[in-house]
Amino acid sequence: MEPVVSVKNLTKRFGKITAVNGILFDIQEGEIFGLLGPNGAGKTTTIQMLLGVLTPDAGEISIFGKSFQKHREEILLQTNFSSSYISLPWNLTVEENLKLFARLYGVANAAARIDELLTQFSFTEERSRLTGKLSSGQLTRLFLAKTLLNRPKLLLLDEPTASLDPEIADRTRQLIRRLAKEEGTTIVYTSHNMPEVESLCDRVAFLQHGRFLVIGQTKDILTRHGHRNLEETFIHFVRSLEQSTVE
Repeated sequence: MEPVVSVKNLTKRFGKITAVNGILFDIQEGEIFGLLGPNGAGKTTTIQMLLGVLTPDAGEISIFGKSFQKHREEILLQTNFSSSYISLPWNLTVEENLKLFARLYGVANAAARIDELLTQFSFTEERSRLTGKLSSGQLTRLFLAKTLLNRPKLLLLDEPTASLDPEIADRTRQLIRRLAKEEGTTIVYTSHNMPEVESLCDRVAFLQHGRFLVIGQTKDILTRHGHRNLEETFIHFVRSLEQSTVE
């Protein structure tokens, strides 16, 4: 089966700093792929290249079997991105923000889709509330609702459950599983919540200094390195690299 995302020798430099250094990976349809690493490892740069925000200095990106460089607009119509660190117009209400982005995304039957998402994310009573008056958890839910407006086939999620209370976070994880397993949505997932990553992701990749240290199924990585869980593995890689840098 042809992968939904195929990346070959992807490289991005900022002056003398190589943020992403020749990485390659494939992601299959309906797969949840965890992109892990400490701050500054190259995760955000990789995602920004997949979204076309940054242009690679070298390498190739293919999405839906097509060159991203040649079919950028077509690919982005079927892609979306959510992060707890983005911002929306604060002087618009929840519903007005969703209407704005529905128009930008060219969503058909936008009113019905917005009603569906307001219900799904428990926003029916806050639909007329100003976005600037929302709590951090409510903002995270709104970012997710915005992200799903165009029913993307490729979804890039950066810390999607940050600031959510346990019940809403659990509902969000259930939604992510359903999108992948029932609707075939391909998901790139970044988070520092290692138990969450371990429970959700089919495969994970550890990125450090722009290179992959390891990539594979979680259980195989744990077996290979003799750790009880993904958090132990994450800490092991980070501390090992810190030690080697000191030495």
